[in-house]
Amino acid sequence: MATERQLADLISIGPAMLRDFNMLGILSVAQLAKQEPRKMYERLNRKTGQRQDPCVLDTFCAAVAQARNPRLPANQCEWWYWSRKRKSTKTGKQQRRGAGVHGVSQRDRRSPAEG
Repeated sequence: MATERQLADLISIGPAMLRDFNMLGILSVAQLAKQEPRKMYERLNRKTGQRQDPCVLDTFCAAVAQARNPRLPANQCEWWYWSRKRKSTKTGKQQRRGAGVHGVSQRDRRSPAEG
């Protein structure tokens, strides 16, 4: 029998994102699959009282996509796929203009070199 996927099993998810999920009350992949990344991002901003780096939104997109589709193509499991997608839209371009320094917090997402 297959083991149920855990949030920590998802690509691009490290300890900081797990803390964010916990803060949002998301404790399982099944719960995550029912979420909307933009709403998660907005709720996290409200809960922390500060605007999170837009890459947090990208990581939420990657995580939700993986939760909904365990066979998601590998490139779409990485947060930077969603970052490029966000930046290619008009809304993303407007958001970047007002974002200030992008390196506010890169959190502890895993990169391919880190495994």
